[in-house]
Amino acid sequence: MSISLPQSSLRSGVINALAAYFIWGFAPIYFKLLADIGAGEILMHRIIWSSVFLFLLVLFSKKWRVLVQLCKQPRVIAKLILSAAVLAINWLLFIWAVNNNHLLDASLGYFINPLFNVALGMLFFSERLRRNQKVAVILAAFGVVVQLFTVGSLPVISLVLASSFAIYGVLRKKMHVDTFVGLLIESLLMLPIAIIYWLYFVESPTADLALNSNTLNFSLVMAGVVTTAPLLCFTAAAKRLTLSSLGFFQYIGPSIMFLLATFYYKESMQAAEFVTFIFIWLALALYSFDTYYTMKKLKLING
Repeated sequence: MSISLPQSSLRSGVINALAAYFIWGFAPIYFKLLADIGAGEILMHRIIWSSVFLFLLVLFSKKWRVLVQLCKQPRVIAKLILSAAVLAINWLLFIWAVNNNHLLDASLGYFINPLFNVALGMLFFSERLRRNQKVAVILAAFGVVVQLFTVGSLPVISLVLASSFAIYGVLRKKMHVDTFVGLLIESLLMLPIAIIYWLYFVESPTADLALNSNTLNFSLVMAGVVTTAPLLCFTAAAKRLTLSSLGFFQYIGPSIMFLLATFYYKESMQAAEFVTFIFIWLALALYSFDTYYTMKKLKLING
């Protein structure tokens, strides 16, 4: 019985991780449909409709008591305020990057993200880095340095996306908070700002839903589903896998983004940027091999 529970938890974590990263990988196609709408306005809809869908999830899953109990814990709410702020930054920058032809930068950011997770896992969860993991992190860092000296600037969009989502993962992993309820509280904490922004600061013609087409309104409402579904899968996976193991799956999303940016949206890439990608890919290949070898070795030891 003690063996089957970890195996079941691991299997669930793997399934949730795969679902999260496949959805995130294809998410740019959705946001490109809203390219004529400002990033701030799209973020506003993400927050509002995510709150609605999460509210319904908590309602139908009968987790009201958990919600009420969490609302009575100021320390937990303070931590969720911080995680919500980090998440909002990540959302806004990703939307802006996709709709301003910086999907390659977003892809690079999420390629770097697994290696950020490895480093943060070492800092906050005492996950010791093996030799190959250290080499992988060094390769990734070198790739970023190459771009700094050849292009003359850091890949800021990529680094902010990578670091913000890695920090979000750490914050959520350190909190013993129910997945649905935690995401609902985060969304509700952002909701007043989103509503104020909608009522007083949005001046675009699409701000009035009554004047929009049904197709556009449906697309805007779907921002809640596109946002909520992968996040629920991710937080569920983060609670069942170590940050190092979770990083093993994170190349799926950026790989899809890279293919979309290169072959479908035809974004241009400088030679130095491609060199950076090569170093990141080498780092991920080494990291993935090390993770696979270690997991296989542990499986043999445990019989």
